[in-house]
Amino acid sequence: MTKPSFDEIYMELAISLAKRSHCVRAQVGAVLTKDTRIVSLGYNGPPAGTHNCDVEWPGEGCPKDSKGSCSLALHAEQNAILYASKNNVSVEGATLYVTLSPCIACARVIYTTGIKKVFYKDSYAEYKAIAVDEGVEFLRKFGVQVEHYKK
Repeated sequence: MTKPSFDEIYMELAISLAKRSHCVRAQVGAVLTKDTRIVSLGYNGPPAGTHNCDVEWPGEGCPKDSKGSCSLALHAEQNAILYASKNNVSVEGATLYVTLSPCIACARVIYTTGIKKVFYKDSYAEYKAIAVDEGVEFLRKFGVQVEHYKK
């Protein structure tokens, strides 16, 4: 029997976590690891304890902001980073596995918190029908290793 790599395990977990999302538009999961150990998990949706979009707005989802994004949601990588921070877990030098490549706002947070490597499954640019994966380009420009995960 062939053992799966850690990359495969963590991306599969991110894919499974995405299914927990209450977002009706997109389900995204994230796993933060350090030294082959999971340090935090996250999926996209509103802040814990506030509301669930699939319950309150089951057809259309939550209201959109001026840029056409969900106005009430945190992104999966934001949730994973914030949960680690809330629990005094450093993400410096960590690796992030996420099912959708980081948007530019998340890329800035990823860089600032010292995450050193990002694996993503699907392209945010393709999802949003924009020309460039700005978050990926930003991270690469400033020395964060980014890989498009392909099993």
